[in-house]
Amino acid sequence: MACYLNQRTIATSVCCSGIGVHSGKQVNLTIKPAPANYGIKFIRTDLPDRPSIPARFSMVVDTSLATVIGHNGFIVSTIEHLMATFAGLSIDNAIVELDSYEMPIMDGSAAPFTRMIRDAGIIDQNSPRYYFVVTESIELNKDGKSVGVYPSSDFKITCTIDFDHPVIKKQTFSVSISDEIFEKEIAGARTFGFLHEIEYLKQYGFAKGGSLENALVIDKNSILNDDGLRFPDEFVRHKILDSIGDFSLLGLPVIGHFKLNKSGHAFNHAFIETFFLKKESWDTRTIS
Repeated sequence: MACYLNQRTIATSVCCSGIGVHSGKQVNLTIKPAPANYGIKFIRTDLPDRPSIPARFSMVVDTSLATVIGHNGFIVSTIEHLMATFAGLSIDNAIVELDSYEMPIMDGSAAPFTRMIRDAGIIDQNSPRYYFVVTESIELNKDGKSVGVYPSSDFKITCTIDFDHPVIKKQTFSVSISDEIFEKEIAGARTFGFLHEIEYLKQYGFAKGGSLENALVIDKNSILNDDGLRFPDEFVRHKILDSIGDFSLLGLPVIGHFKLNKSGHAFNHAFIETFFLKKESWDTRTIS
């Protein structure tokens, strides 16, 4: 993450349409510029009075299949890829309008959202950008999973995954996030799932929009997608993409080194709760 002095938003509105990976519903999405100190807010244009909800960890209501935020009886589901794009491109303020309850999955990565925002342009705003600056380590460990954040000069993520599967196996990737690095090394990594799990989910009404067009699908011994992998270690890169989206719900960018082992949405969210319990381990400040 580049340490920008001022907050940033997009220069002009951009739109796209797609399908929700779990709902199977078509959804229209518009991203609009927002004033300084606005943050990221999602607006459901299909509901009366167009209710809005801020993208904050305190609004998370479900992490079983994706990151879902909710408020006053309505939800916005599967926000992590767009939130990762905002964080990866250092966008602090934006209005996100959608006419269904689930974000479009696009191609299963953050690359389409990244291209949209690049096309819109990014502008600096006349207000300082605040950061969580990690001063002491914070760790959460349970059942073989772990997330920690440690003092660092920039925003860095090291992630390890370990699957008992010949295609994935154990993968580790470490990266310092800047706008350019996010776009080149992380944004294009697609979500993935195992064929037997997807079939099971569809039996119970989930993954209705899932296909080889928007996910890497793996059977017992191989990848079913004809185009293969975009990166040799695309699986762990996508886990980093997800974690960037999850940790963006802290509400401010972080200067610190996150280290993850076998973590997912639920454990990332549990770590955020731990983060806020350890107020002595970080400062909130601008960068001069």
